[in-house]
Amino acid sequence: MRINHNIAALNTYNKLNSASGAQSKSMEKLSSGLRINKAGDDAAGLAISEKMRGQIRGLDMASKNSQDAISMIQTAEGALNETHDILQRVRELSVQSANDTNNNNDRAEIQKEVAQLLTEVDRIGNNTEFNTKKLLNGGLGGTVNQAPGTTTVLAVAGVASASTTGAAAGTYTITSAATGKLTMTDASGKAQTIDNAAGAQTLNFSDFGIEIKTNSNYAKDASVGNVVVTAGAANFQIGANQGQNINLSISDMRSGALGIAGVDVSTKAGADAAITTVQTAIDSVSSERSKLGAYQNRLEHTINNLGTSSENLTAAESRIRDVDYALAA
Repeated sequence: MRINHNIAALNTYNKLNSASGAQSKSMEKLSSGLRINKAGDDAAGLAISEKMRGQIRGLDMASKNSQDAISMIQTAEGALNETHDILQRVRELSVQSANDTNNNNDRAEIQKEVAQLLTEVDRIGNNTEFNTKKLLNGGLGGTVNQAPGTTTVLAVAGVASASTTGAAAGTYTITSAATGKLTMTDASGKAQTIDNAAGAQTLNFSDFGIEIKTNSNYAKDASVGNVVVTAGAANFQIGANQGQNINLSISDMRSGALGIAGVDVSTKAGADAAITTVQTAIDSVSSERSKLGAYQNRLEHTINNLGTSSENLTAAESRIRDVDYALAA
């Protein structure tokens, strides 16, 4: 007979401690609503769910970024809508002034209105902004520059101009490995091949957002060289991870860039020329507005996709981290 140890009591005590510990953990889970409150509850589950949480919060912020981008685009597009209306009025006045029922005094009065309208086009271009960022003065347009030590398209005979639409900053190499073909390659090795002909044309490298315009002096087999793009475009972070972004450039929408700064309808000849000049400016604004609308539509779909991804990832994280009340009770 043993009298120094009460084995039955010790067993009861151990069971009580075990039950008390399990009850404490259950109460912690039930009160917090989480199955994992500390790493010891499920080390692997904690690591996986924390990674998911980071993705979820990144997706939600990317959705907000996309909404802000849409607001910025709408600000620019709304201003261009007014610019469109102004240019339509200038064209209307040009047509009116071209009519020989008007004398020089009449045309001088018409020119006064034209001058004020063009001043307003510049005011809109200079002052339209979103969160202090100027939108229509050319500051959001990536530009092609001549870089020291490189041969760029701007130095090639017959190349009239080069422009960008959302192209990322960097150097793009152009080669002509086959007759009648041009291949553009970026720093990552991505490439696009397009047809190349002699004379005036637009070489559109749409995959990169770069256009090169040539004139009648351009030779089909010319060595075009490099395109060096200087940053300027707006960069929107539309994903939860690095590199998940889009670039948007907005051209200069002031009268000088539109080619209408010198419009003068005070003479018959000036009015005739102004009709075509202003129509070209209208087409440029239309193209810019169309581009902005396309980006807005894309971002709306981006927001929908981000919402779906966040919802599904949240559900997966919940299955790992949240408590099952039926089991924990």
